[in-house]
Amino acid sequence: MNRPALTQLTDEERMFRDSVLAFAREQVAPKVAAMDHDGALDKSLLPKLFELGVMGIEVPSEWGGAESSFFNAIQAVEAFAVVDPSISVLVDVQNTLVNNCILRWANKEQKDRYFPKMTSEWVGSYALSESGSGSDAFALATRAEKKGDKWVLNGRKLWITNGAESSLFIVFANMAPEKGYKGITAFLVEKGFKGFSVGKKEDKLGIRASSTTELVLEDCEVPAENVLGEVGKGYKIAIETLNEGRIGIGAQMIGLCQGAFDYAMGYMAERKQFGKPIIEFQGLEFQYAQVATEMEAARLMVYNAARLKDAGVPFVKEAAMAKLYSSQVAERCASLCVEFVGGVGFTKEYPLEKFYRDAKIGKIYEGTSNMQLGTIAKLLRTEYAAG
Repeated sequence: MNRPALTQLTDEERMFRDSVLAFAREQVAPKVAAMDHDGALDKSLLPKLFELGVMGIEVPSEWGGAESSFFNAIQAVEAFAVVDPSISVLVDVQNTLVNNCILRWANKEQKDRYFPKMTSEWVGSYALSESGSGSDAFALATRAEKKGDKWVLNGRKLWITNGAESSLFIVFANMAPEKGYKGITAFLVEKGFKGFSVGKKEDKLGIRASSTTELVLEDCEVPAENVLGEVGKGYKIAIETLNEGRIGIGAQMIGLCQGAFDYAMGYMAERKQFGKPIIEFQGLEFQYAQVATEMEAARLMVYNAARLKDAGVPFVKEAAMAKLYSSQVAERCASLCVEFVGGVGFTKEYPLEKFYRDAKIGKIYEGTSNMQLGTIAKLLRTEYAAG
Protein backbone atom coordinates (compact mmCIF):
# COMPACT_ATOMS: atom_id res chain seq x y z
CA MET A 1 0.00 0.00 0.00
CA ASN A 2 1.56 3.29 -1.04
CA ARG A 3 0.65 5.39 1.95
CA PRO A 4 2.38 7.10 4.90
CA ALA A 5 3.09 5.05 8.00
CA LEU A 6 0.25 5.30 10.47
CA THR A 7 1.36 6.38 13.91
CA GLN A 8 -1.16 4.13 15.63
CA LEU A 9 0.46 0.97 14.20
CA THR A 10 3.23 -0.68 16.18
CA ASP A 11 6.21 -2.08 14.30
CA GLU A 12 4.86 -5.59 14.94
CA GLU A 13 1.44 -4.69 13.57
CA ARG A 14 2.95 -3.06 10.50
CA MET A 15 5.13 -6.11 9.83
CA PHE A 16 2.10 -8.37 10.14
CA ARG A 17 0.07 -6.25 7.72
CA ASP A 18 2.91 -6.13 5.23
CA SER A 19 3.48 -9.89 5.39
CA VAL A 20 -0.19 -10.58 4.64
CA LEU A 21 -0.14 -8.09 1.77
CA ALA A 22 2.99 -9.68 0.32
CA PHE A 23 1.34 -13.11 0.49
CA ALA A 24 -1.79 -11.75 -1.20
CA ARG A 25 0.22 -10.24 -4.04
CA GLU A 26 2.36 -13.34 -4.56
CA GLN A 27 -0.17 -16.14 -4.02
CA VAL A 28 -3.64 -14.65 -4.58
CA ALA A 29 -3.16 -12.01 -7.29
CA PRO A 30 -2.31 -14.48 -10.10
CA LYS A 31 -5.57 -16.34 -9.47
CA VAL A 32 -7.98 -13.41 -9.07
CA ALA A 33 -9.16 -13.06 -12.67
CA ALA A 34 -9.80 -16.78 -13.09
CA MET A 35 -11.63 -17.05 -9.76
CA ASP A 36 -13.83 -14.08 -10.67
CA HIS A 37 -14.58 -15.54 -14.10
CA ASP A 38 -15.37 -18.99 -12.70
CA GLY A 39 -17.25 -17.66 -9.69
CA ALA A 40 -15.35 -20.01 -7.42
CA LEU A 41 -12.47 -20.08 -4.97
CA ASP A 42 -9.24 -21.74 -6.10
CA LYS A 43 -9.10 -24.50 -3.48
CA SER A 44 -5.30 -24.58 -3.59
CA LEU A 45 -5.32 -21.31 -1.63
CA LEU A 46 -7.02 -22.72 1.47
CA PRO A 47 -4.06 -24.76 2.82
CA LYS A 48 -1.82 -21.75 2.26
CA LEU A 49 -4.15 -19.48 4.23
CA PHE A 50 -4.08 -21.88 7.16
CA GLU A 51 -0.30 -22.20 6.92
CA LEU A 52 0.01 -18.41 6.93
CA GLY A 53 -1.92 -18.35 10.21
CA VAL A 54 -4.69 -15.98 9.13
CA MET A 55 -7.57 -18.40 9.74
CA GLY A 56 -7.25 -18.31 13.52
CA ILE A 57 -5.75 -14.93 14.36
CA GLU A 58 -7.34 -14.42 17.78
CA VAL A 59 -7.50 -18.10 18.74
CA PRO A 60 -5.16 -18.98 21.65
CA SER A 61 -1.99 -20.89 20.82
CA GLU A 62 -3.11 -23.95 22.82
CA TRP A 63 -5.57 -24.63 19.97
CA GLY A 64 -3.15 -23.78 17.17
CA GLY A 65 -4.11 -20.13 16.77
CA ALA A 66 -1.92 -17.05 16.48
CA GLU A 67 -3.22 -15.65 19.81
CA SER A 68 -3.15 -12.16 18.35
CA SER A 69 -5.54 -9.23 18.50
CA PHE A 70 -8.83 -8.34 16.86
CA PHE A 71 -6.98 -5.37 15.37
CA ASN A 72 -4.59 -7.71 13.56
CA ALA A 73 -7.54 -9.72 12.26
CA ILE A 74 -8.90 -6.47 10.84
CA GLN A 75 -5.53 -5.70 9.27
CA ALA A 76 -5.47 -9.08 7.54
CA VAL A 77 -8.95 -8.47 6.12
CA GLU A 78 -7.86 -5.07 4.83
CA ALA A 79 -4.63 -6.37 3.29
CA PHE A 80 -6.33 -9.20 1.40
CA ALA A 81 -8.97 -6.80 0.05
CA VAL A 82 -6.26 -4.70 -1.60
CA VAL A 83 -5.75 -7.69 -3.90
CA ASP A 84 -9.08 -9.57 -3.79
CA PRO A 85 -12.12 -8.69 -1.66
CA SER A 86 -13.40 -12.26 -2.12
CA ILE A 87 -10.49 -13.81 -0.23
CA SER A 88 -10.77 -10.93 2.22
CA VAL A 89 -14.35 -11.79 3.19
CA LEU A 90 -13.49 -15.49 3.57
CA VAL A 91 -10.82 -14.55 6.12
CA ASP A 92 -13.15 -11.98 7.66
CA VAL A 93 -16.04 -14.36 8.34
CA GLN A 94 -13.65 -17.02 9.67
CA ASN A 95 -12.15 -14.61 12.20
CA THR A 96 -14.60 -11.86 13.13
CA LEU A 97 -17.75 -13.98 13.08
CA VAL A 98 -17.11 -17.71 13.50
CA ASN A 99 -13.92 -17.90 15.57
CA ASN A 100 -14.86 -14.79 17.51
CA CYS A 101 -18.25 -16.30 18.31
CA ILE A 102 -16.76 -19.61 19.50
CA LEU A 103 -14.06 -17.83 21.47
CA ARG A 104 -16.62 -15.82 23.37
CA TRP A 105 -19.57 -18.18 23.75
CA ALA A 106 -18.37 -21.79 23.47
CA ASN A 107 -17.56 -23.94 26.50
CA LYS A 108 -14.16 -25.56 27.02
CA GLU A 109 -15.17 -28.89 25.50
CA GLN A 110 -16.46 -27.19 22.35
CA LYS A 111 -13.29 -25.15 22.01
CA ASP A 112 -11.14 -28.25 22.49
CA ARG A 113 -13.14 -30.05 19.82
CA TYR A 114 -13.38 -27.37 17.15
CA PHE A 115 -10.57 -24.85 17.44
CA PRO A 116 -7.75 -27.25 16.43
CA LYS A 117 -9.69 -27.87 13.21
CA MET A 118 -10.63 -24.23 12.67
CA THR A 119 -6.97 -23.20 12.84
CA SER A 120 -5.66 -25.97 10.58
CA GLU A 121 -8.21 -27.10 7.99
CA TRP A 122 -11.86 -26.17 8.59
CA VAL A 123 -13.57 -23.10 7.16
CA GLY A 124 -16.57 -21.77 9.07
CA SER A 125 -19.85 -20.05 8.22
CA TYR A 126 -22.32 -17.91 10.15
CA ALA A 127 -25.90 -18.88 9.33
CA LEU A 128 -28.45 -16.31 10.49
CA SER A 129 -30.19 -14.96 7.35
CA GLU A 130 -33.28 -16.49 5.77
CA SER A 131 -35.63 -15.52 2.93
CA GLY A 132 -37.90 -13.66 5.35
CA SER A 133 -35.21 -12.74 7.84
CA GLY A 134 -32.72 -10.17 6.55
CA SER A 135 -32.65 -6.78 8.21
CA ASP A 136 -35.38 -8.18 10.48
CA ALA A 137 -32.79 -10.67 11.70
CA PHE A 138 -34.97 -12.32 14.34
CA ALA A 139 -37.93 -13.21 12.10
CA LEU A 140 -36.51 -16.72 11.87
CA ALA A 141 -38.57 -19.51 10.35
CA THR A 142 -35.97 -22.21 11.09
CA ARG A 143 -37.16 -24.31 14.02
CA ALA A 144 -35.34 -26.37 16.63
CA GLU A 145 -37.05 -29.14 18.61
CA LYS A 146 -35.48 -31.07 21.46
CA LYS A 147 -35.79 -34.84 21.03
CA GLY A 148 -34.00 -36.89 23.65
CA ASP A 149 -30.28 -36.18 23.63
CA LYS A 150 -30.39 -34.18 20.40
CA TRP A 151 -31.96 -31.18 18.73
CA VAL A 152 -33.74 -31.50 15.39
CA LEU A 153 -33.52 -28.48 13.09
CA ASN A 154 -35.79 -27.73 10.13
CA GLY A 155 -35.57 -24.76 7.80
CA ARG A 156 -33.50 -23.02 5.13
CA LYS A 157 -30.79 -20.42 5.44
CA LEU A 158 -29.84 -17.98 2.67
CA TRP A 159 -26.88 -15.76 1.79
CA ILE A 160 -24.40 -17.88 3.74
CA THR A 161 -20.82 -16.77 3.07
CA ASN A 162 -18.24 -19.58 2.70
CA GLY A 163 -21.10 -22.08 2.41
CA ALA A 164 -19.40 -24.15 -0.29
CA GLU A 165 -16.11 -24.44 1.62
CA SER A 166 -17.24 -24.65 5.23
CA SER A 167 -17.17 -27.67 7.51
CA LEU A 168 -18.68 -25.91 10.55
CA PHE A 169 -21.75 -23.67 10.62
CA ILE A 170 -23.08 -21.52 13.45
CA VAL A 171 -26.81 -21.94 12.81
CA PHE A 172 -29.53 -19.89 14.51
CA ALA A 173 -32.97 -21.45 15.00
CA ASN A 174 -36.00 -20.74 17.18
CA MET A 175 -36.93 -23.44 19.71
CA ALA A 176 -39.93 -21.54 21.11
CA PRO A 177 -41.60 -19.30 18.48
CA GLU A 178 -44.21 -18.22 21.01
CA LYS A 179 -41.43 -16.51 22.96
CA GLY A 180 -40.35 -14.46 19.94
CA TYR A 181 -36.66 -13.63 19.78
CA LYS A 182 -36.16 -15.16 23.25
CA GLY A 183 -36.55 -18.60 21.72
CA ILE A 184 -33.60 -18.16 19.34
CA THR A 185 -30.73 -20.55 20.02
CA ALA A 186 -27.32 -20.96 18.35
CA PHE A 187 -26.02 -24.38 17.32
CA LEU A 188 -22.66 -25.69 16.15
CA VAL A 189 -23.59 -27.72 13.08
CA GLU A 190 -21.06 -29.84 11.21
CA LYS A 191 -21.37 -30.33 7.46
CA GLY A 192 -21.61 -34.09 7.93
CA PHE A 193 -24.55 -34.05 10.35
CA LYS A 194 -27.56 -36.08 9.23
CA GLY A 195 -30.20 -33.92 7.57
CA PHE A 196 -27.80 -31.10 6.66
CA SER A 197 -26.96 -30.11 3.09
CA VAL A 198 -25.66 -27.14 1.14
CA GLY A 199 -28.14 -25.92 -1.46
CA LYS A 200 -28.05 -23.39 -4.27
CA LYS A 201 -24.91 -21.33 -4.82
CA GLU A 202 -25.65 -17.74 -5.83
CA ASP A 203 -24.31 -16.26 -9.08
CA LYS A 204 -23.36 -12.77 -7.93
CA LEU A 205 -22.42 -9.36 -9.31
CA GLY A 206 -19.26 -9.06 -7.23
CA ILE A 207 -17.01 -10.95 -4.78
CA ARG A 208 -17.72 -13.87 -7.08
CA ALA A 209 -14.99 -16.16 -5.73
CA SER A 210 -16.60 -15.95 -2.30
CA SER A 211 -19.28 -18.63 -2.16
CA THR A 212 -22.75 -17.53 -1.08
CA THR A 213 -25.10 -20.47 -0.62
CA GLU A 214 -28.37 -21.76 0.72
CA LEU A 215 -28.34 -24.23 3.61
CA VAL A 216 -31.02 -26.92 3.86
CA LEU A 217 -31.94 -28.40 7.23
CA GLU A 218 -34.32 -31.35 6.94
CA ASP A 219 -34.66 -33.05 10.32
CA CYS A 220 -31.04 -32.12 10.88
CA GLU A 221 -29.81 -33.89 14.00
CA VAL A 222 -27.57 -31.84 16.29
CA PRO A 223 -26.18 -33.30 19.54
CA ALA A 224 -27.38 -31.48 22.66
CA GLU A 225 -23.77 -30.66 23.55
CA ASN A 226 -23.55 -28.58 20.37
CA VAL A 227 -25.75 -25.78 21.67
CA LEU A 228 -23.59 -22.66 21.61
CA GLY A 229 -24.06 -20.57 24.73
CA GLU A 230 -27.43 -20.87 26.46
CA VAL A 231 -30.69 -22.14 25.04
CA GLY A 232 -32.85 -19.15 24.17
CA LYS A 233 -29.93 -16.69 24.23
CA GLY A 234 -29.00 -16.94 20.57
CA TYR A 235 -30.31 -13.44 19.90
CA LYS A 236 -27.64 -12.00 22.20
CA ILE A 237 -24.92 -13.99 20.43
CA ALA A 238 -26.17 -12.82 17.04
CA ILE A 239 -26.33 -9.13 17.94
CA GLU A 240 -22.99 -8.93 19.67
CA THR A 241 -21.11 -10.96 17.06
CA LEU A 242 -22.47 -8.89 14.17
CA ASN A 243 -21.41 -5.70 15.94
CA GLU A 244 -17.83 -6.97 15.72
CA GLY A 245 -18.25 -8.33 12.20
CA ARG A 246 -19.20 -4.90 10.88
CA ILE A 247 -15.71 -3.66 11.64
CA GLY A 248 -14.45 -6.48 9.43
CA ILE A 249 -16.61 -5.33 6.53
CA GLY A 250 -15.28 -1.81 7.07
CA ALA A 251 -11.75 -3.20 6.76
CA GLN A 252 -12.68 -5.04 3.58
CA MET A 253 -14.02 -1.82 2.07
CA ILE A 254 -10.95 0.29 2.88
CA GLY A 255 -8.68 -2.41 1.48
CA LEU A 256 -10.74 -2.52 -1.71
CA CYS A 257 -10.48 1.27 -1.90
CA GLN A 258 -6.71 1.13 -1.57
CA GLY A 259 -6.37 -1.54 -4.24
CA ALA A 260 -8.41 0.43 -6.76
CA PHE A 261 -6.70 3.71 -5.89
CA ASP A 262 -3.18 2.27 -6.17
CA TYR A 263 -3.91 0.90 -9.62
CA ALA A 264 -5.56 4.07 -10.89
CA MET A 265 -2.78 6.32 -9.61
CA GLY A 266 -0.11 4.14 -11.22
CA TYR A 267 -1.97 4.19 -14.51
CA MET A 268 -2.46 7.97 -14.45
CA ALA A 269 1.23 8.51 -13.75
CA GLU A 270 2.12 6.63 -16.96
CA ARG A 271 -0.74 7.59 -19.28
CA LYS A 272 0.00 10.75 -21.27
CA GLN A 273 -2.38 13.11 -23.04
CA PHE A 274 -1.58 16.52 -24.54
CA GLY A 275 2.10 15.92 -23.82
CA LYS A 276 2.01 15.19 -20.07
CA PRO A 277 0.87 12.50 -17.61
CA ILE A 278 -2.83 12.79 -16.88
CA ILE A 279 -2.07 12.64 -13.16
CA GLU A 280 -0.88 16.27 -13.50
CA PHE A 281 -4.18 17.65 -14.79
CA GLN A 282 -5.95 19.70 -12.15
CA GLY A 283 -9.33 18.28 -13.11
CA LEU A 284 -8.07 14.89 -11.91
CA GLU A 285 -5.89 16.20 -9.08
CA PHE A 286 -8.81 17.58 -7.12
CA GLN A 287 -10.78 14.37 -7.55
CA TYR A 288 -8.10 11.93 -6.43
CA ALA A 289 -7.08 14.22 -3.58
CA GLN A 290 -10.68 14.08 -2.33
CA VAL A 291 -10.76 10.28 -2.72
CA ALA A 292 -7.50 9.89 -0.78
CA THR A 293 -8.82 12.09 2.02
CA GLU A 294 -12.08 10.16 2.36
CA MET A 295 -10.22 6.85 2.21
CA GLU A 296 -7.90 7.84 5.03
CA ALA A 297 -10.81 9.08 7.13
CA ALA A 298 -12.60 5.76 6.62
CA ARG A 299 -9.44 3.84 7.56
CA LEU A 300 -9.06 5.76 10.79
CA MET A 301 -12.69 5.10 11.69
CA VAL A 302 -12.25 1.36 11.12
CA TYR A 303 -9.00 1.28 13.09
CA ASN A 304 -10.57 3.25 15.92
CA ALA A 305 -13.50 0.84 16.20
CA ALA A 306 -11.13 -2.14 16.24
CA ARG A 307 -8.97 -0.52 18.94
CA LEU A 308 -12.04 0.14 21.07
CA LYS A 309 -13.12 -3.48 20.73
CA ASP A 310 -9.69 -4.74 21.79
CA ALA A 311 -9.73 -2.34 24.75
CA GLY A 312 -13.00 -3.82 25.99
CA VAL A 313 -14.89 -0.52 25.88
CA PRO A 314 -18.17 0.29 24.05
CA PHE A 315 -17.70 0.33 20.28
CA VAL A 316 -21.11 -0.37 18.72
CA LYS A 317 -21.73 3.18 17.49
CA GLU A 318 -18.19 3.48 16.15
CA ALA A 319 -18.48 0.10 14.39
CA ALA A 320 -21.73 1.14 12.71
CA MET A 321 -20.22 4.47 11.64
CA ALA A 322 -17.11 2.76 10.28
CA LYS A 323 -19.09 0.23 8.30
CA LEU A 324 -21.49 2.86 6.96
CA TYR A 325 -18.84 5.36 5.91
CA SER A 326 -16.26 2.92 4.53
CA SER A 327 -18.87 1.28 2.28
CA GLN A 328 -19.91 4.68 0.95
CA VAL A 329 -16.32 5.68 0.31
CA ALA A 330 -15.47 2.36 -1.35
CA GLU A 331 -18.31 2.66 -3.84
CA ARG A 332 -17.36 6.25 -4.73
CA CYS A 333 -13.66 5.45 -4.90
CA ALA A 334 -14.06 2.39 -7.11
CA SER A 335 -16.41 4.26 -9.45
CA LEU A 336 -14.08 7.23 -9.82
CA CYS A 337 -11.05 5.00 -10.34
CA VAL A 338 -12.79 3.45 -13.34
CA GLU A 339 -13.31 6.97 -14.70
CA PHE A 340 -9.74 8.04 -13.94
CA VAL A 341 -8.29 5.47 -16.35
CA GLY A 342 -10.94 5.97 -19.03
CA GLY A 343 -12.21 3.30 -21.38
CA VAL A 344 -9.80 0.58 -20.28
CA GLY A 345 -11.27 0.79 -16.79
CA PHE A 346 -14.54 -0.48 -18.21
CA THR A 347 -12.96 -3.66 -19.55
CA LYS A 348 -12.31 -6.94 -17.77
CA GLU A 349 -8.69 -6.86 -18.90
CA TYR A 350 -8.01 -4.39 -16.10
CA PRO A 351 -8.89 -4.88 -12.39
CA LEU A 352 -10.87 -1.71 -11.76
CA GLU A 353 -14.22 -2.92 -13.06
CA LYS A 354 -13.97 -5.85 -10.62
CA PHE A 355 -13.23 -3.56 -7.68
CA TYR A 356 -16.28 -1.54 -8.74
CA ARG A 357 -18.49 -4.64 -8.77
CA ASP A 358 -17.05 -5.89 -5.49
CA ALA A 359 -17.70 -2.58 -3.72
CA LYS A 360 -21.49 -2.70 -4.00
CA ILE A 361 -21.95 -5.45 -1.41
CA GLY A 362 -20.46 -3.26 1.31
CA LYS A 363 -23.69 -1.30 1.68
CA ILE A 364 -25.75 -4.49 1.94
CA TYR A 365 -24.31 -7.36 3.96
CA GLU A 366 -23.82 -7.51 7.73
CA GLY A 367 -26.39 -4.76 8.08
CA THR A 368 -27.49 -2.41 5.31
CA SER A 369 -26.56 1.26 5.37
CA ASN A 370 -30.05 2.15 6.61
CA MET A 371 -29.67 -0.31 9.49
CA GLN A 372 -26.35 1.30 10.42
CA LEU A 373 -27.96 4.73 10.36
CA GLY A 374 -30.74 3.45 12.61
CA THR A 375 -28.23 2.03 15.09
CA ILE A 376 -26.22 5.25 15.14
CA ALA A 377 -29.34 7.37 15.63
CA LYS A 378 -30.62 5.14 18.45
CA LEU A 379 -27.32 5.32 20.33
CA LEU A 380 -27.09 9.09 19.84
CA ARG A 381 -30.60 9.53 21.25
CA THR A 382 -29.63 7.44 24.26
CA GLU A 383 -26.44 9.45 24.81
CA TYR A 384 -28.18 12.81 24.65
CA ALA A 385 -31.13 11.69 26.74
CA ALA A 386 -28.71 10.58 29.45
CA GLY A 387 -26.67 13.75 29.15
